[in-house]
This record gives sequence, structure tokens and C-alpha cells, in this order.
Amino acid sequence: MKEHKIVPQRVVILHRLAAREARQAERYYRKSSLMIAQRFRQAVTEVIERIGRAAEQGSPYLQHLRWMQLRRFPYLLFYEIRDPLPVMVYAIAHTSRRPGYWRGRRTP
Repeated sequence: MKEHKIVPQRVVILHRLAAREARQAERYYRKSSLMIAQRFRQAVTEVIERIGRAAEQGSPYLQHLRWMQLRRFPYLLFYEIRDPLPVMVYAIAHTSRRPGYWRGRRTP
């Protein structure tokens, strides 16, 4: 019988401004189509769940940060693994937005 290693799920917290970015993007997509807005929300949820399961899989960014991209949408989630604290998502940033605009959201 094959033994399975149980990996605990990390807690993922959205910075209040990252949560606002997600809501604003969803509202934008809802103007075009309710279905597209729902797909956007699902894409965000999937990436957050992926971060919770395997945060280390994200691409490194600067010193202590990582990012993952949404499927089918031009958005990146920038986050920090704060062991033993939860993972903090600082931004849900559109790929054409000014890079690093959100870095002031980090707290030491």
C-alpha cells in the first residue's frame, strides 16, 4: 500500500487592498458578462487555494515574495510566505499596471 504524506493547508489572507482589487476587477468583468465575472472569481479562488496547498510553487519575486498568475486573465497575485504566520496576498494586480505599486502594503 502506498503511503500518502498529508500536507497541512496554509491559511491565506488577502490584504484589504488586494481584496478591493479583486472586487473592482470582478465588477469590471460583470459589465461585459456575468459569466466572465464568475470565471474571474473562480480563477482567483483557484489560485488562492493553490497558494494554500503549495505556496512555494509561486515564482520568486524580489527577496521574500512570490507570484502566481490567474488562468485566462491578465492578473498576478503577489504574496509572501510568512512562516509560521499565514501567507499574505498583497496584490491582485493587472499585468499592465505599474509594477510594484503595491510594495508599500508590506509590513515588516
